[in-house]
Amino acid sequence: MNILVTGSAGFIGYHVASALLSSGHRVTGLDNFNDYYSVALKRARFAQLAPRAGFCGVEADLCDAARLSALCKAERFDVVCHLAAQAGVRYSMTHPEVYVKSNLEGFVNMLEACRHAQTPRLVYASSSSVYGGNTKLPFAESDPVDRPISLYAATKKANELMAHTYSHLFGFETVGLRFFTVYGPWGRPDMAMWSFTDAMLAGRAIPVFNHGMMRRDFTFVDDIVSGVAAALVRPLPERATVFNLGNHRAENLLDMIRILGEALGVEPRMDLLPMQPGDVEATYADIDKARKLLGFEPTTPIAAGIPRFVKWYKEYHRT
Repeated sequence: MNILVTGSAGFIGYHVASALLSSGHRVTGLDNFNDYYSVALKRARFAQLAPRAGFCGVEADLCDAARLSALCKAERFDVVCHLAAQAGVRYSMTHPEVYVKSNLEGFVNMLEACRHAQTPRLVYASSSSVYGGNTKLPFAESDPVDRPISLYAATKKANELMAHTYSHLFGFETVGLRFFTVYGPWGRPDMAMWSFTDAMLAGRAIPVFNHGMMRRDFTFVDDIVSGVAAALVRPLPERATVFNLGNHRAENLLDMIRILGEALGVEPRMDLLPMQPGDVEATYADIDKARKLLGFEPTTPIAAGIPRFVKWYKEYHRT
């Protein structure tokens, strides 16, 4: 197939593009290389993709509606995998305007580009954050998601509503994927796995919110990629739908820290702090729907995934 992957220099986008190329697809990778975190890291990911057969890299911004539309019309993509977005719950509290531009304006531009190019299906990144302060666990797609507790979460819920509207009005399929705490090689420096590793190796105390009483559905990136790949091609019963993609395990944060410390050979030092605004105590994905319709089955527990991340992290920082 001929596939557009937006955010292809990002963490998940890079892995998805790489897997699609390995499966023999043509991939156009689009990214704007913004400086939310290390541009050098994004360039390094992109450099892994650039020489591969079937890959075409495009440096462009989602807010350039004309260029996005022209690209989709010219290429007539079989499917669009839209993973570009402004990430981060805490950053949204201090830089709301960035989320409005990328996650709202940019998302509408992507929908419009698909509409006018008659793209059959748009698969896009949503987030487990849409569940807000829900306390019923595990989180299921049928649960209410109308009380987000961060602007980032609100923009992701807005994306789901926009996608549903465009599917209803214009007939193309939209598939939202609610990712749960993704980690692994080539990860993001602003996320806990990377920032904790950096602090531990430097001998610094790591900030542990809610005094460590947190649980997260840590999901290894290879498992996420398998779900994304299935969402691109599987026949679905509805034009507009959403899926949870998680590990179906709510891991205690202190257990994650212990396993990370063991993999690094370091005794973690922790600075126990109160809960952060916009944060939630627990995430836990009900993946029955994804199992049934996507054949999704995560296989990587944190005891296996964390050492794989640590191995990559040490190699990356040696080069």
